[in-house]
Amino acid sequence: MDESASAAQHGRYRYSALPDRPVYDWPGGRRLAVYVGLNLETFDFGSGLGAELAPGGPQPDVLNYAWRDWGNRVGAWRLRDALDGLGLPASVLVNSRLYRDCPGLIEAFRARGDEIVGHGRTNAERQGTLSEAEERALIAEATAILTRQEGRAPAGWLGPWISQSRVTPDLLAEAGYRYLLDWCHDDQPTWMATRGGGRILAVPYPQELNDIPAIVARKETGRQFADAIVDAFDEMLEQSATAPLVMGIALHPYIVGQPHRLRPLRAAIGHIAAHRDRIWLTTAGGIAAHATALAG
Repeated sequence: MDESASAAQHGRYRYSALPDRPVYDWPGGRRLAVYVGLNLETFDFGSGLGAELAPGGPQPDVLNYAWRDWGNRVGAWRLRDALDGLGLPASVLVNSRLYRDCPGLIEAFRARGDEIVGHGRTNAERQGTLSEAEERALIAEATAILTRQEGRAPAGWLGPWISQSRVTPDLLAEAGYRYLLDWCHDDQPTWMATRGGGRILAVPYPQELNDIPAIVARKETGRQFADAIVDAFDEMLEQSATAPLVMGIALHPYIVGQPHRLRPLRAAIGHIAAHRDRIWLTTAGGIAAHATALAG
């Protein structure tokens, strides 16, 4: 049997080489779109998942729980001030239980005019391990809360822990979502097929310029992470002369809100903001809307 015929395929999109694609512009004739994805997350005390500053002990794992909780109490507010100081918008990826757990937090970013993106109920769980009915219920619960609180349904979704089942894109499209952020396979938005002949847009979301893989997993310092942001920006700005590109930066307040990491981060995003006349500083939703309009 031909091995290629039996290899597992996701069937969501076909291979496409970047140099072979049509060239188009972002608004204002810009070629590089940049957005900040700010993850605001809540966790369960004494159970469930969560990033670790140090190897966790038996539950309740107070060290790591409190470290993550610091992000909502302190770090998120420092990041808000940093974004305000540079005049940068953000796509705020929201666990729906934050409205209950941290009253006033999401409201502060709403007041900035930031985009509110669905990010599950809590980052103590993965949706990809659930049955289809359970996953549909999770999406429906989180969507209903965000819609009620924000007065509009979120357009985009990022699964907690970048977790998807084999039917997640289908369920999101059926729930009315227009784009998702879980796939990091490209530097341009990609249309993904869904069951029943539909489709949903995948907007690039970074795993390299993401503070959890960089700092928690790879053990980079805050300065190394900031240097990577600057290097990536400078290189992508140069490369965007021949193709429109998307650069996302994924941040978590309990990591980069820490003072020793915030200072180099502020300088890095300040470097990007200083080039605002050459780039499109936007949100993931703005990118999705523009790409959808171009597709007709």
